[in-house]
This record gives sequence, structure tokens and C-alpha cells, in this order.
Amino acid sequence: MSPVGGRFSSLTTRGRAFVAAGVAAAFCAFALGQKDLLRVAIFLVGLPIVTVLVVSRTRYRIAASRSIQPSRVPVGHPATVRLRLENIGRMPTGLLLLEDHVPYVLGARPRFVLDRMSSRWRRDVGYTVRSDVRGRFALGPLTLRVTDPFGLVELSRSFKSQDILLVTPQVHQLAPARLGGEWASTGESRPRSAVADGEEDVTVREYRDGDDLRRVHWRSSARRGELMVRREEQPWQSRATVILDTRRIGHRGSGLASSFEWAVSAAASIGSHLLRRGFSVRLITDAGASVSTTARSSTPSSEAEGVLLDALAVVGPSSIGQLGHTTMSLPHDGSYGLLVAVLGVLTPTDAETLVRLRQRATSGIAIVVDAPTWAMAKERAPERVAEQLAESVRLMRRGGWRVAVAQAGDQIPHVWSQLMLASALTSPRA
Repeated sequence: MSPVGGRFSSLTTRGRAFVAAGVAAAFCAFALGQKDLLRVAIFLVGLPIVTVLVVSRTRYRIAASRSIQPSRVPVGHPATVRLRLENIGRMPTGLLLLEDHVPYVLGARPRFVLDRMSSRWRRDVGYTVRSDVRGRFALGPLTLRVTDPFGLVELSRSFKSQDILLVTPQVHQLAPARLGGEWASTGESRPRSAVADGEEDVTVREYRDGDDLRRVHWRSSARRGELMVRREEQPWQSRATVILDTRRIGHRGSGLASSFEWAVSAAASIGSHLLRRGFSVRLITDAGASVSTTARSSTPSSEAEGVLLDALAVVGPSSIGQLGHTTMSLPHDGSYGLLVAVLGVLTPTDAETLVRLRQRATSGIAIVVDAPTWAMAKERAPERVAEQLAESVRLMRRGGWRVAVAQAGDQIPHVWSQLMLASALTSPRA
């Protein structure tokens, strides 16, 4: 498109009507020989053209910024967006129309009308967004439309900047209880066992790329025929691993009323509860996603929870078929203490996989979601599904898991309390 065509494309409906009326008046003036009507036609056509040229040549210098408070909110809670505009040029502006791009799940696009802004003048406007859906949402860019006093021309300018709003799953307050696995080393070392010659061979491990050569243990290296390095000694700390079953086939229902959203909220509630108890928490999913966070003196509990909730804000269903088909990228050194699983529909094969995982932990607790109860009220799960669930739960309990079954309508704090009451776990002493 030519520059001239681009300029006249900024004409509003009123501006185009002026031009059309002027052209019609000009034809009538020539046909009827009316000079006065021709003057009217020239005015009707000339006014939009002159306005386009003046507005398009006017260089407004407007700065815009956006802030979101808070930038991380739970599902169903509002956040306030503040827009600040400043005319940093010397020329006053005309009528300004603002529109901020907002995803539809956050509500309608906010629009504002600002009167004339003089030089160095600031204006602040705000609006509220709210989402019933988890996710990471981009707000922006901001579109600015400048119009002339007659409403004949409208020019659009867009700012490139965007800001992120994170909508996290709902976190429920859980009752405090004594948990197993409350003391596990945060370093590489495991409980030491002395061998016959009195040397503690469990304080070394295989050499890895990047290891400091000063840590090489030459005696162990000579005995084993490969480079061995000393393990790092670090303070002991409570450690827990939270497994979230995100398999699409393991859940029922849709939207906020689905068993998947219930499970995500349960994982968020349990993870936050453990962080407040001083645990180092690692969250993994069957799809291989993993995030670790720890509440330390240098990292407040709220920041550690934020890392966990940010990961859960964007987690979605996976296409994994069975838990046995995933590697469950867990360490094999048994150093992750308490194992917590939030699971969907299970098969005996899945239960056997979880029993093997349980053998690597000091203790394990699980919430198994009875997903068919989240389906339509008139739909009843086949008997084989119920029998399969019961058999899977039995296998897990025999394998050392403490299990609670959650059904549609159950509150997460209530299921947690039942699990703690039934398990009666005690913390092993260091």
C-alpha cells in the first residue's frame, strides 16, 4: 500500500461519509450548474483530506507503562492493572482512545477515553482482571488511537511491551501432622557403612565431567579401576518429592469441575504445606516435568511457594498411557525422603510401578482420585473399573504406601486429614 493510501485508510466512518457526500454533491453541482453546491462539495471532500494530512504529520511522543498487582494470583482472585501514560513531547494531544489486549479468559478488553493531554502531563488509568482458569497470560500490547476533534480520522499506535499474569491453582490450608522422611541429607552423601578395612567406601562416587580434580580419592580410584571423587557433605534437611499424575486417561470431567484440576490443587496445597514445614520439595509429573524448591533463610517460604505454584500454573494433561511407561526421573540413591503422590485412575501395573518407587523412599503417602465419580452424575463406572481401583489400592498398601481415595465433592483438607489420621506416620529421629 502506498503512503498516501495508508494515510487515507485512517479515515473513520464519518470521514468516509464526508468524502462520499462531497463527491455526490460535486456531481450534482456539475449536473445542475450550481456553484454554491460545488463549494459545499469542495468543503466536504477537503476537510477529511486536510485532517488526514495534519494528523498524520503530527508526531506525538507518548510513553506508556503497565504494572500488575499482584502479578501472581490464585484462581478466582482479582488482579489490578495500572496503565500510566505520559506526554513527553511538547505538542498537546487530541482525544486519545486506549485499548489494552487481554486474553478472553480474563474478561473483556478494557477501553478508555482520555481528553487532551498537555505537554509533560501524566494520566493513570486502571482496570481489574480475574480468571477462573489456571495459566500464564500475557497482557498487552497497548493500542493507542488518536482522533481529531471532528472524529474524521483515527490513527493507531501500538506499544510492544507485554506483562505476564500468572494464575495459580487454589491452595488450601492443611492440618499440621507429623510426617515421615523428615530428615534426609541435602548433599550427595548417604548413611555411611564401614567395610572390613575400616574405610568408608560410601563417601565416594564416580567421577563426573566438571568435578574438581582435588576431590579425586586416589585410593578408591586405584581399587575400582576408575576415577572416584569424594562426596560433598552438606547439612541434613527435610526432603519430600511430590508426584502429580497428569495423564489425560487418568482423569474425568472438564474445566474447573474436573478431577485433573482437583489433583493440581491438591498437589499445590500439599507442596506449599511441606515448604512451610521446612521441607525441600521436588515436584515431578509423569511427563517428566520437574521443579525443585527450598525455603531457606535466604529464600523465604513465599518465594519458594511461588516457584512451585508457577510450575503448577501451566501444567496440563499428558498423553502418557501408563505410569509404567514413564521413567519417573527420580534419583536412585533413596535420598528424597517423603514421597507424596496425587494420582488418577490406576491399574495394577501402575500400582506395581509405584510400589517400586516407594522402595526408594523412607515413607510414602498417596491420594488416589476416584476419577469416574467426576463424570456425569448419570454415568456409572463399570464394575471392572471399581475392582481395578480397589486392587490397585490394595497393592499399594501392601507395598508400604499409605493411601486415601478421593471422590467428587471431597474437600482437599478433609482428604488430607483422613490420610494423616489413617496413616499415623511418625517422623524418624535423625
